[in-house]
Amino acid sequence: MFRKIVALAGLALLTACTDATQDLAGPVQPLGDFKLGHSEVVAPKLEKLLVSREATREEWITAVDTAIEQRFRRFTGDRFYHFGVSVEAYSLPPPVVPGKSALAMRVTVWDDAAGEKLNPETEVISVIKVFESRLANTREEQIRILAEDAAKGIEDWLREQQAEQGWFDSPAAPAEAADPADPAAPEEADADS
Repeated sequence: MFRKIVALAGLALLTACTDATQDLAGPVQPLGDFKLGHSEVVAPKLEKLLVSREATREEWITAVDTAIEQRFRRFTGDRFYHFGVSVEAYSLPPPVVPGKSALAMRVTVWDDAAGEKLNPETEVISVIKVFESRLANTREEQIRILAEDAAKGIEDWLREQQAEQGWFDSPAAPAEAADPADPAAPEEADADS
């Protein structure tokens, strides 16, 4: 499964050594009417790839859930949206073994008010660390960094969908009915004319 994702690396979120949480320190750029309701992170078919150190489902679920909460609780829109996230595959090469750290997961977004998915097909979010110093990072740090980069990837994808599909745009306010006593209201047409 992950080999297919790696083949799509041109579409994946490729990251260097930058810290994905740097933007969290600055002012929050609104995401329309988005407010995170709840996020369900699972890893039912987690696959370890290539020459990789072990990581448990619980470690990935905790790391991804923490990164999502940290990133998306900042938004204070008026409508609740929920995430369904499935962690699919990872690679955590040891420091001296050639390879790249990677994480792949599938994401679904639910509109709480509408009671429906915004994306009928799950979105694959992939992170492949192109340049990294695995000598400087522990296995736990690799997991945390990949999870944070993936959460940033979700935000980037949501912003694209907002721009292209109008996700999280506030619904247009219904036109207010004209008050008949309001002198500025247009006069009703005479029924006899």
